[in-house]
Amino acid sequence: MPDLEMAHLPAGAVTLHDARREERRTVELEPFEIGVFAVTEEQLAEAIGVPARHPLRPATDVTWLRAVRCCNAMSEWEGLDPAYTFDGLDVRWDVSADGYRLPTEAEWEYACRAGSTGPHYGLLAEVAWTAADGVTAPQRVGLKLPNLNGLFDTLGNVWEWCWDLLDPARYDDYRVFRGGGFADNAWSVRASTRRGGAPGMHHEDVGFRVARGGFDGEDAAQGWSLAADRERATLDGPLPPGWTPRR
Repeated sequence: MPDLEMAHLPAGAVTLHDARREERRTVELEPFEIGVFAVTEEQLAEAIGVPARHPLRPATDVTWLRAVRCCNAMSEWEGLDPAYTFDGLDVRWDVSADGYRLPTEAEWEYACRAGSTGPHYGLLAEVAWTAADGVTAPQRVGLKLPNLNGLFDTLGNVWEWCWDLLDPARYDDYRVFRGGGFADNAWSVRASTRRGGAPGMHHEDVGFRVARGGFDGEDAAQGWSLAADRERATLDGPLPPGWTPRR
């Protein structure tokens, strides 16, 4: 399988902002690794045996479920402990495993921002493929400038799946994707923008980037907690502004 180039990021903190709920929270992160590039069509093809028409473009039309299975396949290829176990469509993350996995939402934003505090880590035209470029498909990885963590295309080109649930009280099992895509305008291509979809959905502008890092504890790591997910799923009350009911 083509090598997955990984960046080692130090411990740090990131403040997450959910604009629709008007909530902010600061997450302390332990050191972890994250892909320098989004997973390419070539890497996906080698991992799970699907065709690669454009080997160096980000893999897209990838469901969240396929992304986590691909992470396990990549781990097994390299002799690492798989991060995920499956019970039908239910997926559990073993936070102590050293294998490839999807980044948590906090890890993704910390990696994307690379110390910046604004919506973009550089001039958007220089760092991200967006609607302003007039392209009609994802572009080859690594053609725009990287951020200060050495990561390419965390903004623009394709949205990237994360591990976290979007809003379990409103959207059941929807998972977060981040970063914006090649057809999005500057308002969507921002470090803090949150979108999401069902784990079986796929679109031409949604792919993924892998992370690595095992942590002590059970069912909680890097800003994510199973207990917190269950608590959020039971929240009641009126819909926040901008939300559409799930049913």
